[in-house]
Amino acid sequence: MIAEIGHFALILAFAVAIFQMTVPMIGAARGISGWIDSARPAAIAQFGLIGIAFAALTAAFITSDFSVLLVYENSHTAKPMLYKITGVWGNHEGSMLLWVLILSLFGAAAATFDANLPPRLRARVLSVQGSIGVAFLGFILFTSNPFTRLDNPPFNGRDLNPLLQDPGLAFHPPFLYLGYVGLSMAFSFAVAALIEGRVDAAWARWVRPWTLAAWMFLTVGIALGSWWAYYELGWGGFWFWDPVENASFMPWLLAAALLHSAIVVEKREVLKSWTILLAIMAFGFSLIGTFIVRSGVITSVHSFASDPKRGVFILAILAVFVGGALLLYSFRAPAMQARGAFAPISREGGLVLNNILLAVAAFVVFVGTVWPLVAEMAWGRKLSVGAPFFEKAFTPFMVVLALVLPIGAIIPWKRGHLSRVLAPLRGALALAVAVMLLVFAVSTGHSALAVIGAGLGAWLIGGAAVDLWLRTGNSGLSRLARLPRADWGKAVAHAGLGVTFIGVSLLMAWQVEDIRVAKLGDTFAVAGYDITLENVEQVPGPNYDATRATMRVTKGGQQVALLYPEKRVYPVQAMPTTEAAIQNGLFRDLYLVIGDPQQGGGWAVRSYVKPFASWIWLGCGLMALGGLISLSDRRYRVAAGARRAQPAAAQPAE
Repeated sequence: MIAEIGHFALILAFAVAIFQMTVPMIGAARGISGWIDSARPAAIAQFGLIGIAFAALTAAFITSDFSVLLVYENSHTAKPMLYKITGVWGNHEGSMLLWVLILSLFGAAAATFDANLPPRLRARVLSVQGSIGVAFLGFILFTSNPFTRLDNPPFNGRDLNPLLQDPGLAFHPPFLYLGYVGLSMAFSFAVAALIEGRVDAAWARWVRPWTLAAWMFLTVGIALGSWWAYYELGWGGFWFWDPVENASFMPWLLAAALLHSAIVVEKREVLKSWTILLAIMAFGFSLIGTFIVRSGVITSVHSFASDPKRGVFILAILAVFVGGALLLYSFRAPAMQARGAFAPISREGGLVLNNILLAVAAFVVFVGTVWPLVAEMAWGRKLSVGAPFFEKAFTPFMVVLALVLPIGAIIPWKRGHLSRVLAPLRGALALAVAVMLLVFAVSTGHSALAVIGAGLGAWLIGGAAVDLWLRTGNSGLSRLARLPRADWGKAVAHAGLGVTFIGVSLLMAWQVEDIRVAKLGDTFAVAGYDITLENVEQVPGPNYDATRATMRVTKGGQQVALLYPEKRVYPVQAMPTTEAAIQNGLFRDLYLVIGDPQQGGGWAVRSYVKPFASWIWLGCGLMALGGLISLSDRRYRVAAGARRAQPAAAQPAE
């Protein structure tokens, strides 16, 4: 009965979404106040109904109701409760239900909290948001119903993919979807503005908090996925340039560009058409990511489905929304003329360069991701585009971005002088040079990657500190504490990017890897540590059998760690997983993996010493924290500045 309630709630949500898509849009066009006001209760009602459906599916998983096909295919009675719950979205149908739940959550939030929006603009925004809901609710109901029943329910299920039975991946999809789907709000604001033919400072003020929230959640989601890959897959890496990883990274890059571009629109009322285009493309790349994960056109360990029919449906959604928005953009863009001019050496010029670098970097990732598919379709050739291509093609843009970011953050609006801007940054430059010299001195082989990456990271961190200090007007620490939260958030986010730069470059340049066959009692040396394989035993788990090794790590005769790597086998799916044992540290990680037994005796063992690995996720956390601090600024949350701009917003852009 619970499954039927959930299915019925989805059908009602589909009907409400159709109402939300049509009635408020017509009301806004004709000036019918009642129809305009209907957008808000419709958005809230849609969220409530989808919430009921999601709760019903969650209840089916918790109670192991194997009469529901989705539960049978993705759960098991022996599975721990955490993974019964996360199994709700650990599959195609459930993940799409989570997708539309988050979509409706953003719509309901806009209906509830954006009280300062002009009624017609709010109606159009919620109407566009409702149209996206119609498309994806239709996709679920007609191709991916999560409530399909089995005529003869089995006694037990097939279990969840063992790779998904992990705390890191349990929380990775919700955060990733909050970012993916959150960009739909920027898209809805862009389309609504195109329909009205008006883009101004007030519009930029309204769209920025939604974009910032989406970017922040996307940062957390990507970081969680990278962290999971680092410790769960056992290959020792944090980023594989997998198509699905790239599918989340491209919207992140474009969302970062959109955030910076919206600043220019808000402060100077220039780059209007470019900002609208970025809002469309950021969500468009989110839809591309959804297509990649669920169509099966590109092979990935992250894929949820491989049904071409579903892929065609999502491709149609992508074509309708992005194609329609771009068509509307082609008609409206000429009317969105800039109201001011600026010199190349100015804050506007720096933000333009920032946008170019981020957009081109996203395009490079896109080309590398889809090129194997294009080559196979066009020439029948199977190609593989891996890390070497991305590292060589993508890295230069990030290097230039890191170089110009501190300069662009402090240069004046409209016109600046480079010599005057560089003067306050002498301290940051001295810090960067000192770090580079230190890294060069301790590097074995004098790795250029370590020296350059660490220097750029120090430059970003020092530049963020200088930016904060300059905003005090040299008034001292008392003024520093009173700075707006948005200023603090920007500095923390930029510093977080610098920390990530240091972590990535030093890890890739300095990590030590050792692969060998070790027998019980063997001791071997890795990067100054002595590692002893003391024991290997079979250990039962709640729904798996594990081969667990006991490995002692010493240095200079003193014990550093006692680690227990595992090789697990899940009997229901007959699938093995690797559980690396990691001793995390601020400046290095010890990373041990136990492999399969060897014919001549002993076990395959992989050992890594990974310098500064934790700095990668520390930097990501700081970037997300910076977004949260900025979002807590009252000017962002209630668009206080937008209220002052509303009278001017009443006139179409010339």
